[in-house]
Amino acid sequence: MRRRCYITRPTFVHPVLHQPLVFSLIALEYPTFSYLNPVMTFSIARVAALAVALYGAIQVSAAPTSAHKINLRAGAGVVTKCSVPNTVALTFDDGPYTWTDKLVDLLDENGAKGTFYFNGNNFGCIYDEANANRAKYVYDKGHQVASHTWDHKRLSDLSGDALVAEFSKIDDAIKKITGAVPAFVRPPFGDYDDQVLQVASSRGQIVTNWDFDSGDAAGVSPAESKNQYSKLVASSPGSILTLNHETHESTIEDVIPFAIQQIKAKGFKMVTVAECLGESPYQSTGSPSARDSTWTC
Repeated sequence: MRRRCYITRPTFVHPVLHQPLVFSLIALEYPTFSYLNPVMTFSIARVAALAVALYGAIQVSAAPTSAHKINLRAGAGVVTKCSVPNTVALTFDDGPYTWTDKLVDLLDENGAKGTFYFNGNNFGCIYDEANANRAKYVYDKGHQVASHTWDHKRLSDLSGDALVAEFSKIDDAIKKITGAVPAFVRPPFGDYDDQVLQVASSRGQIVTNWDFDSGDAAGVSPAESKNQYSKLVASSPGSILTLNHETHESTIEDVIPFAIQQIKAKGFKMVTVAECLGESPYQSTGSPSARDSTWTC
């Protein structure tokens, strides 16, 4: 006796989070049979369903697709890896700061792009003229400006309006200074909970952490940071999403110049986080605002 059933097969799997997004129905005709215990019926369809699911799970495209973009912006989780092969995203937290312009120039000299996760009021107020000029310099030079929240609080300790303000105040500042609304956010300390993800999703932002930490914020010596970069690049990973802090002079003067040379020697392309994910860096772009009384922390 033959019977027909329908099972679902994943036809698109998220290239970053590795979760099925699209399913199709498959008709199977199969014999059903029992063995020994008449109460327990073993269906070959279960085996077929498992095989099909496994088959679908490996059909991951290296190239981002529109479904990928929709899912990322729907708050599907936290991105920790680049999805575009042979890319390295050099990222810098906690600015703008004293060495921002020098870092931008270093990247430009080496044909590299960086991603700068700015705070509003951490190592200084982003509205201060010097800091606003630094943020604008990053943007004007074609590097990515992203959110690191307003004043670097641990977001999982917040809720309600206080949590939303950590997102909205820095987004407003970046828009006033550059004219752009950031599409990416990195939570301070890499810390988040469901509420954080919900707020980011409601604001259309992609939450990004990293898969390599240089250790500068934890007090790791420049020599050890360089050693870790060297080991990482030598291992030939498919891509790298780094964490560095532009508030450490040794990072700018010593570690990053070394890392860039190691990365270049291996043939990686140094791109923004948006580029390494095949995404747009901003939700919208426009003209910056004129300085007024609202430019204050």
